[in-house]
Amino acid sequence: MAATVGRICGAGILKSGTTPCLSQISSYSTTREWTRGRKALLGSIGVLAGGAGALIFALDRSVRASDLELHPPKNPWSHNGWFNSLDHASIRRGYEVYKQVCAACHSMRFIAYRNLIGVSHTEEEAKAEAEEQMVTDGPDEAGNMFQRPGKLSDYIPSPYPNEEAARAANNGSYPPDLSYITSARHGGEDYIFALLTGYHDAPAGVPLRDGQYYNPYFPGGAISMAQALYNEVIEYSDGTPATASQLAKDIGVFLRWTAEPEHDDRKRMLVKAIGIMTILGVLSYYVKRFKWSSLKTRKIEYKPKSK
Repeated sequence: MAATVGRICGAGILKSGTTPCLSQISSYSTTREWTRGRKALLGSIGVLAGGAGALIFALDRSVRASDLELHPPKNPWSHNGWFNSLDHASIRRGYEVYKQVCAACHSMRFIAYRNLIGVSHTEEEAKAEAEEQMVTDGPDEAGNMFQRPGKLSDYIPSPYPNEEAARAANNGSYPPDLSYITSARHGGEDYIFALLTGYHDAPAGVPLRDGQYYNPYFPGGAISMAQALYNEVIEYSDGTPATASQLAKDIGVFLRWTAEPEHDDRKRMLVKAIGIMTILGVLSYYVKRFKWSSLKTRKIEYKPKSK
């Protein structure tokens, strides 16, 4: 039988009842063998992909471990839920903290006084806040700049005329603008709260230059900003006890609002979207059942023709 199969394979003829040879069977296969070049190429791609992934992981680990700072703990903010809005009374108190404590060094050049209307102040209160500031305007008819009371359209003025003046007044450090600080820092308002309440004496082996203070939540630990919040450092207009933690909490909520003024509107739109999609989903299910009911409930019966 083996000789017969060998002859058939050699002749290239297959008779009924015989078994085709392996070379002919392999020629009928739909898969193609991988050449050495393809295997080498795929191996090289795998090595490069693995190396790139390892490099990215190593860089991420090096960035995270490059500085000896603590990660801010998570706090139970009242606005953290999907459907929770910001505490607007806390936003108003946070503005008072910024105005009386933070505004001496930090600017907020992306927030106008009109933005306070309907959020923390009425229109009359916002106008009064704006008029307390003297704003440089002009030129006038003689080509000179002049000072005028602020208007609702004016942005909160910076305490320094330029960056060089800010650095000169703060031992070479530039106080950052606070408009979007919670979005620009890892941890957001948790970082703000931990930083403002986390000042400690420097541990042994941590050198500090003149004008620097130790805060484990600041990258590197050495920060040029002195501790600004103490118990009763200001007095709230609504009578809330002005403890250091309360001050830090309120300024954190205020800075979260300045970074995301659309926070409440976005969550309100989420509620509306869920309601609308629920109604449309129920209607779509009803229409689907109604349209397909005639097809799903019909009975198909075969009746052969009678002979």
